[in-house]
Amino acid sequence: MNILALESSAAACSAALCRDGAFVAQSFQNSGLTHSRTLLPMVRDMLKNCGERLDGVDVIAVAAGPGSFTGLRIGVAAAKGLAWAGGQPCAPCSTLESMAWPLAHMEGRLIVCAMDARRGQIYNALFRGEGERLERLCPDRAVSLEELGEELKNFSESKIVVGDGAQLCYNTLREQISDLALAPVHLRAQSAWGVARAAERLAAENALVPGQELVPVYHRLSQAERERLERERNTKFTIEGDQKHV
Repeated sequence: MNILALESSAAACSAALCRDGAFVAQSFQNSGLTHSRTLLPMVRDMLKNCGERLDGVDVIAVAAGPGSFTGLRIGVAAAKGLAWAGGQPCAPCSTLESMAWPLAHMEGRLIVCAMDARRGQIYNALFRGEGERLERLCPDRAVSLEELGEELKNFSESKIVVGDGAQLCYNTLREQISDLALAPVHLRAQSAWGVARAAERLAAENALVPGQELVPVYHRLSQAERERLERERNTKFTIEGDQKHV
């Protein structure tokens, strides 16, 4: 089974090709250019250099969330477009699970996935490495660093933090959690290889979806949506207040 995986949930952008469980190629870029400019050219050049055609790909996988709202939309839109051309099924992969997979070989370690969600929160999930498997210990969520710190005290094993929010998490919690360590730099950022590993699990569980059903999973309202709801609430309170004085 050939899996083409896309990762555009944060600042870095990558594409990977996985063939029957083997890592064939990955193109990774963290240049500051927008993913709308870099992602599809990376896919095109990677497939060409591997001697692979899009119609030879069996599954299109993408980091579907959580993550940057714009980045997720770009990745999901690219995956839908690629799948539409050849009718391939899609794997909507958890960004947090995907970033844990490159550390699955660290058996017995608690893998703390962290993405900066702003507003005093991180997107987080906890996993335990089991060699060729991951054990999920909680659902994907948005949580404060204070809450996460208290929760981590309940785990006795050594902890390793990964993701684009890893440094923030480590800097904030290292005095509370003495056995907390940063993942190595080359494994810390989100990568499409992890997305491919997560897609293999979804394929084994018959959890793939048609391209038209692929959607981002944000886990939280965007800033624009929050501001709209706040304006609507303020307008409602103003109208109700005016009516009371009529």
